[in-house]
Formats: sequence, structure tokens, C-alpha cells
Amino acid sequence: MTPEDWSAVAVTVRLASATTAILLLLGTPLAWWLARSRSRVQPVVEAVVALPLVLPPTVLGFYLLLALGPNGPIGRLTELLGIGGLPFSFAGLLAGSVVYSLPFVVQPLRAAFRAIGAGPLEAAATLRAGPWDRFVHVAAPLAAPAFLSAAVIGFAHTVGEFGVVLLIGGNIPGSTRVLSVAVYDHVEALAYPQAHALAGGLLAFSFAVLWAVYVVERRGRART
Repeated sequence: MTPEDWSAVAVTVRLASATTAILLLLGTPLAWWLARSRSRVQPVVEAVVALPLVLPPTVLGFYLLLALGPNGPIGRLTELLGIGGLPFSFAGLLAGSVVYSLPFVVQPLRAAFRAIGAGPLEAAATLRAGPWDRFVHVAAPLAAPAFLSAAVIGFAHTVGEFGVVLLIGGNIPGSTRVLSVAVYDHVEALAYPQAHALAGGLLAFSFAVLWAVYVVERRGRART
């Protein structure tokens, strides 16, 4: 592997770690609301969250690029705040990754929160536990395997991104060049040995992630 490839590894790990942390912070309350809300807008929000599952990554990346660009609503806001432009920067790459990987974190958590049911929370309420205590001491521990699965899947999905990161981040070494783009560069240059090294590593990583998730789910079912 070349120094540029190791740089792509570092950018990818940094991006996936930051994306996963942000998604857990934003996705947990969103998943909790989706699991318990009876609002009429709940299906609309649920559909918006799930859009990255069905939209081609290039379509999502294109519209995110327009929104983050200098003429887009988010781009104008960041320019006004003095942050500068987000496209073709690590910050823009991070914003796109958060949107693209959102359903992969929210959906496992939402399913886990729904599976808890009202019984344990109502029992905690009879003991004078407030909403926050019910979530922290009852819901979160019961959904712990889902938190682990959501974090692992969110991280792995970010590592495997291509279309979105290429459109928003471009291919800037040391800043926005991630592993998937590095593989594409090697294939385009007919450097198949280098492409094999990176692609094989990603394949092994993906298999290990899926195996870990299935083991956690199996152990969770064995406890119930």
C-alpha cells in the first residue's frame, strides 16, 4: 500500500468514527420518537429517514451538493456564519455521510424501542420514575444490543460509501479521499494489485462486521 492509500485509510476511519458518533447522538432521540409517536407526521418523518435506503447514492449526493453549495440553503447559511463552503471539504463529507447512513442507525434502534413495549416503562412510572429515568434505566439497557448493532452497521456503512462521498467530497488526498474512492482510482489506472489489497481489506472488514452483528443478535435472542 502506498502512503496515499494509508492516508485514505486514516480519512475513512476518521469519517466513519465521527459519523457514527453524530448518528448515535441524533438518531437515538429520533428513533425513540418514531417508536412511540402517534403523530400524523410520523409516517412522513419515517419515510424521509428511510429515503437513503432506496435512492441511488448519486441522486442523494447530487441534491446534497446543491443544498450545501453556495447557492443552496445550507451553503448560504454556512457562508453567512463565516464557516465557508462545505462541498469538497471534510465537513461536507461528514454532513453527507450522516444523511446517507442515518437509516442504518435509526431503524435498528426504532425496532428495539418498539419491541420493549409499554409494560416495562409503565412499571417504572408506577415507581415514580420520570421520562428521562425510564429511558436511561429501562429502555436503553433493554435496547443495548441494538445500540451496538446500530453503531457497528453505521460505521461499516460509512466505510463503504462511494457515490455520495465522491460527489460531495471529491478526491482530495488527505482530506476527502476515502478508501472506496482509492479503490476506484487504482482500477481506473489498471493498478489491480493495489486495488486488490484495498478491496480485499474492505471485503474482510465487511464480513467481520456482519458476523459480529449476527452473533450479537443471536445472543440477544438466546437471553429472551
